[in-house]
Amino acid sequence: MQAPTERTKSKQKGKPTELGQAIRRRRKAMGKTLEQVAKSAELTTGFLSQVERGLSSPSLTSLMAIAAALQTSVEQLLSVPEVFSQYVAKDSRQTYSLGTRGRFYEKLGPGFAGALFHPQIVHRPPGHVSERMCHTGEAFCYLLSGQLEYHLGDQVYTISPGDVIHHDTSTLHYSIVLGETEAVELWVTTSPISDSARTK
Repeated sequence: MQAPTERTKSKQKGKPTELGQAIRRRRKAMGKTLEQVAKSAELTTGFLSQVERGLSSPSLTSLMAIAAALQTSVEQLLSVPEVFSQYVAKDSRQTYSLGTRGRFYEKLGPGFAGALFHPQIVHRPPGHVSERMCHTGEAFCYLLSGQLEYHLGDQVYTISPGDVIHHDTSTLHYSIVLGETEAVELWVTTSPISDSARTK
């Protein structure tokens, strides 16, 4: 794939309804209820229902958790190629969006099947408010450009380029893009583990 340019960025429009339909088809094919998948993904049933109906667009972390609960991959749900490569050249990164215009992802991995860490560069438009999340795992974010207001439990941090936040994701967290420019964020997160995987 070509590196994202201003032209390609403008063309990357998410399709939350199609994503929701893919999730619903997979869930029904597995004979699972909304409640079962939501519990396994550590999400609320109401939020998962909104995702399936195309009313909400999940964060990448939540989508990874949904995919794990459905024993599939983000790439399969998004109908994009699942590529594993130990080396990724800067002009050949895969990119995809998750519904909000101006919010898209550059994949920096994983380098191999079964990887526990998933690095991404996330682009978010001014004013974007992330989903409120609380789940098993950890997250590391290095802000490349823009500014964030990051809520972590009772703490609120103003994050500027060069700042880092690294935390246990079992603490409620979300962030807001401040100012009039997009935020470009380097994220490394751990793979969600579904309930079925925990019992093995």
